[in-house]
Amino acid sequence: MPPSSNQDPRLRWSGHTDRGRVRKNNEDSFLGLQFDAREVHYLGKLGEGSLAARDVVFAVSDGMGGEKSGEFASRVTVEKITHVLPRAFQQTATGTAQGADEVLGELFEQIHRELLLLGRSYEECAGMGATLTLCWFTPRAMHFAHIGDTRLYYLPAAGTGLMQLTHDDTYVGWLFRNRKINEREARNHPGRHSLQKALGAANQFVEPQVGTVIYEPGDRFLLCSDGLVDGYFDEKIGELMAQWPPGPNPAEQLVSDAVQLSGRDNTTALVIEVL
Repeated sequence: MPPSSNQDPRLRWSGHTDRGRVRKNNEDSFLGLQFDAREVHYLGKLGEGSLAARDVVFAVSDGMGGEKSGEFASRVTVEKITHVLPRAFQQTATGTAQGADEVLGELFEQIHRELLLLGRSYEECAGMGATLTLCWFTPRAMHFAHIGDTRLYYLPAAGTGLMQLTHDDTYVGWLFRNRKINEREARNHPGRHSLQKALGAANQFVEPQVGTVIYEPGDRFLLCSDGLVDGYFDEKIGELMAQWPPGPNPAEQLVSDAVQLSGRDNTTALVIEVL
């Protein structure tokens, strides 16, 4: 039954992050929020909830530029999301809403400006930046926005196979999308982590990728940092997503296994299933 005829669509989620086996600190962060026009509630690492009265947003961010980058990027991201999206919810209720693309574009621009300001104001933050991949679930659709090389995967219940909804904002990502190299070559390319787009990091403009998915019960989504992709090929990610839930915390199992397989980078996963 599609959400248009379902008065109470629900989500189940799990999240986990690990610094990996090489890095001394964890610059990854993830976020879950449930909100309406008046209140914002932070979600735990595991949970289940309804979309009948409140929207839900999930995000994964990978900081860069120094040991504090992930911490600052996470703080700024949370602050801006808690201000911008509840206001959009209120505008929807009054019939004055912007489109989701415009709202998410404004959100990314505000985060970008704040990171640039921090970079100019504090020597230890010079050049600080972050990737960000975000999913905004409403009762009828999931809207997403993305910049960098964190990823959003989508496994439809219809059985059409795994899709990577986001584009890696790297030259290697461009080579792979244009079939000039294969997945194995992309994973081993020396420039695979060299970003062409990010929030902050002295970039002049922000042009996030945005999109919308009309979800159905049984659909599954995965937000992850590049550390997870270092551990798995896409085919394996699709197999694991199809098997969920394999345990009490699918994201923790996914991250733990990826760290054992690679562990060269911070590793984060957020698993979301539409019920």
